Amino acid sequence: MTFDTIDKKLIQLLQEDSKQTNKALSNKLNLSVTAVYERIKKLENQGVINKYVALVNKEKVAKSFVAFCHVKLTQHSQNYVIEFEKEVADLQEVLECYHISGDYDYLLKVLVKDMEAFREFMVNRLTKINHIGSTHSMFMINEVKHTTAITV
Repeated sequence: MTFDTIDKKLIQLLQEDSKQTNKALSNKLNLSVTAVYERIKKLENQGVINKYVALVNKEKVAKSFVAFCHVKLTQHSQNYVIEFEKEVADLQEVLECYHISGDYDYLLKVLVKDMEAFREFMVNRLTKINHIGSTHSMFMINEVKHTTAITV
């Protein structure tokens, strides 16, 4: 898909603050409000913009312990993969899950209150999923960069 300069700037502005009014966006882009509305609708209809969300400050909601968990399945059969992915998708503590190459099969980004909550998650939630052969966890010391914005 090809984007002109205005589409790229519009996408950037919406990623910075999706609550901006079409009027505010039109002023920044030197377009009419109708033209901005039509461009946004086009981006939504083409699936470029999937949804609008609120980004929550994890410290303010007492969920600032971030762990990255590598997971290795006992075998790579289609049934095991499908079952694991279905079950891990239901774990509210898991923010992101990626099927990866290398020594492990999956990488999970987990967000909980503290180390005790992480232990509880590992013992009572994650490792109860069938077909997990092993896990390896790492903990965030400092968040150097975190963004949700994608440059077009």
